[in-house]
Amino acid sequence: MTQQEKEKTDAYLKGIVLNLPECPGCYQYLNDKEEIIYVGKAKNLKRRVYSYFSKEHLNRKTAILVSRIRDIRYIVVKTEADALLLENNLIKKYKPHYNVLLKDDKTYPSICVTNEYFPRIFKTRNIIRNGSTYFGPYSHTPTINSLLELIKKLYPLRTCHLPLTPENIRNGKFQVCLEYHIKNCKGPCTGNQSHKEYMQYITEAKEILKGNTAEVGRKLLAEMQQLASELRFEEAQELKQKYELIENHRYRSEVVSNALHNIDAFAIEDDENVAYINYLHVTNGCINQAFTFEYKKRLNETQEELLSLGIVEMRERYKSTSREIIIPFEIELPMENITLTIPQRGDKKKLLELSILNVKQYKADRLKQAEKLNPEQKSVRLMKEIQEQLKLDKLPLQIECFDNSNISGTNAVAACVVFKKCKPSKADYRKYNIKTVEGPDDYASMQEVVRRRYGRLKEECAPLPDLIITDGGKGQMEVVRQVVEDELHLSIPIAGLAKDDRHRTHELLFGCPPVVIGLKQDSPLFRLLTQIQDEVHRFAITFHRDKRSKHQVTSELDRIKGIGDKTKTLLLKEFKSVKRIREATLEQLGNTIGKAKAIIIFGYFHNSTS
Repeated sequence: MTQQEKEKTDAYLKGIVLNLPECPGCYQYLNDKEEIIYVGKAKNLKRRVYSYFSKEHLNRKTAILVSRIRDIRYIVVKTEADALLLENNLIKKYKPHYNVLLKDDKTYPSICVTNEYFPRIFKTRNIIRNGSTYFGPYSHTPTINSLLELIKKLYPLRTCHLPLTPENIRNGKFQVCLEYHIKNCKGPCTGNQSHKEYMQYITEAKEILKGNTAEVGRKLLAEMQQLASELRFEEAQELKQKYELIENHRYRSEVVSNALHNIDAFAIEDDENVAYINYLHVTNGCINQAFTFEYKKRLNETQEELLSLGIVEMRERYKSTSREIIIPFEIELPMENITLTIPQRGDKKKLLELSILNVKQYKADRLKQAEKLNPEQKSVRLMKEIQEQLKLDKLPLQIECFDNSNISGTNAVAACVVFKKCKPSKADYRKYNIKTVEGPDDYASMQEVVRRRYGRLKEECAPLPDLIITDGGKGQMEVVRQVVEDELHLSIPIAGLAKDDRHRTHELLFGCPPVVIGLKQDSPLFRLLTQIQDEVHRFAITFHRDKRSKHQVTSELDRIKGIGDKTKTLLLKEFKSVKRIREATLEQLGNTIGKAKAIIIFGYFHNSTS
């Protein structure tokens, strides 16, 4: 777009904005192809749309959206509640590129009650708009299966696909099948069951699917008692069996509290790209509808905005008439005759906690599925989490961690482990013998190693790590900072991992002065940091043990004149230790290294001990 075209477009949009009405409504942004790219709602159309063009947008996606707007349309409504509902419908109709997108839920089954003279009830994943009634979708397979099994036991409904019209039945076009003979169906195809009785079954089945099992149970109980009072005991027994089936189903359902009736509960979790929203509907103390769905984010939508959209979508989908909605935090939801509750205690609080538990579990399951398909995704997520927690300028693609090991200052060593994209890069591990430090001085040893490591990388212009982690607390962090920043003049973030009195990873420190970064001890990030700390400790300890063992061996055999490395290797291979070499007879030594050298070694050990 040329500068002249841009000025012309800006003037055109400005004219629309300045003439917008100051009332509730929905606005639509169009691109140069006259495609709707964004739909929004507003309590005040003019004020809301003006905010897009009156300032610079820090969010990159919002800035891109504004740069692509070529035209504005709007629809005026009477109330803010109408604007909310209209926005939801327009988003579903046009699927604008920059609006949140409700992820396709075709993978979840629903229960269909067909629009036929003798309806059928079955599970399906295909929604056909032909007048049939659908209940769902159900994200929990056992729930839908148990409902269908209950309906099958209660009501002998047909399962065939025959066109059972009144005319076809009168003309005797059909014959009863096996289902009739095993008493799973009463044979409406041959007129053995009246349409009135069959539709009564369908009506009651729909009530169960709506969650009104308690109401159906009460009616059955009343009918059973009436039949018993009339001495019609066989019919009463049939109703009793149905009543017990319904009551058993109710008690297997998630019972929250008998005091809760006709209440919706919502909870939300999100990450950078997706929001997860859980919906629970409670009737007569039982959860009879439960569904978790996803919104794919487009702009920098807040949890409040996403939850509002989710509430409107789910209540419309499930035809909810609840007057009370339980939510985890305050939101603007301009819906009439609705009470929004943020419970602090009691049964409603427990219901909210159950919804939160469900949405957290759903999010964890989705992440696990995604990570199985793309293992790199987990690494990227962990790196982003570290970046956010420590407020780093860039992703910590390479993390290096240091640890010292010595016994009273002897055989002092240090180790550096390298993690690239949150995975150990063992080819880049490094071992260091402490050269300039006398005695057990961990701080000085750490400074020597860090100085050698990054001094060399700086000289060679080699890539530097994105994050340094010390195996220790504030003191270790400070001595490393003195070398990295004050001496070498490098800018590398430094963190510290402190352990508790049981020598387990306890907390992450960062900043200057260092502060504790709060981490959940069962989180993937905490497990990664624990792995890094355990790995550097293992690597340092192994190196120290190897050096100590080598020192102990060489200090004994190296004192014997005339015995070289080849002879020492043969002796250690045969006898395994210096102690066994000392205890060996002259003959045993001679069989391994020859008589002449055996005399030297035997004489050394036995003369030195005599």
